[in-house]
Amino acid sequence: MPHRLGVVLFQLGGPDTLEAIEPFLFNLFSDPDIIDFPFARLGRKPLARLIARARAKKVEHHYSVIGGGSPIRRHTEKQARLLETELRGRGVEAACAVAMRYWHPFTREALEKLEAAECSEYVLLPLYPQYSSTTTGSSLNEWARASAACLDGRRCRLVREFYTNPLYLDAMIERANRALDRFPSLGDVELVFSAHSLPLAVVEAGDPYQRQIESTVELLMARGAWPLRHRVCYQSKVGASKWLQPSLRSTIREMARAGVRDICVVPVSFVSDHVETLGEIDHEARELAAAAGIRQFEMAPGLNDSSLFIAGLAQLVMEAAGISAREETLIAAD
Repeated sequence: MPHRLGVVLFQLGGPDTLEAIEPFLFNLFSDPDIIDFPFARLGRKPLARLIARARAKKVEHHYSVIGGGSPIRRHTEKQARLLETELRGRGVEAACAVAMRYWHPFTREALEKLEAAECSEYVLLPLYPQYSSTTTGSSLNEWARASAACLDGRRCRLVREFYTNPLYLDAMIERANRALDRFPSLGDVELVFSAHSLPLAVVEAGDPYQRQIESTVELLMARGAWPLRHRVCYQSKVGASKWLQPSLRSTIREMARAGVRDICVVPVSFVSDHVETLGEIDHEARELAAAAGIRQFEMAPGLNDSSLFIAGLAQLVMEAAGISAREETLIAAD
């Protein structure tokens, strides 16, 4: 068997059509890492159906305004192709596959692709910069279930989180600067770093996500050297339980009341554009800001196919696999 590295890019996934919204949400809310309570094995799926049906009606307009479906699969599969090319350019024979948690291509599909490529070891690369049991943890649990019968002792190395990676940070800064360049002057601009929210119960149980989000923002502000005030907020709350605050909507309203004129939103927990950036921020939050009296509202584009980001992913994969620069050509020659 040739020495071929299999790289699994884990991502949340998203409905590619309006008709796929409800089944996507059903998969999401059926996840035991998302919905858990006493006797959940009996009640989880009926509850997931109810939540998915109600939630689908609320979010359909978000998908409608971004073209009728999520672009996350397209962006993630392009990231996989670019990463494969980048690794091969560094002398690493690799096959990369996308494993979406709640919609196609599912984890089993990614595993089948890499098994067909006869990979001799694996690097698991969750595309969540900050670790949470609800994202990275859930994806890894699904990988364990899907791969239990077929890995035959082959090594699996993990990139647990990467919010401190310098190339990732530089890619984020480059995207933020693109948005800042659209302002005629930075004198009245405030930065808003928006992250996906989590239930407080998850954080209080020890999940490191909030701390890592705050650390990411501190690193970006220091490395970006922006002479601007900034805030951190959270978005995409679901249900009546307490989630991380402040919300993006309340933050925009508060900034407008405080006399802020210009806002630049930097999505800080996402690595590609999808419904939460294009729908919730660039459409819904933009409209809210205009109604509240904000003069100019800009959003930093997602990392998507950023060459800095892809180089950072390649660096992370090689470090996880224990490949040094000197070993690269040896692997390619095997």
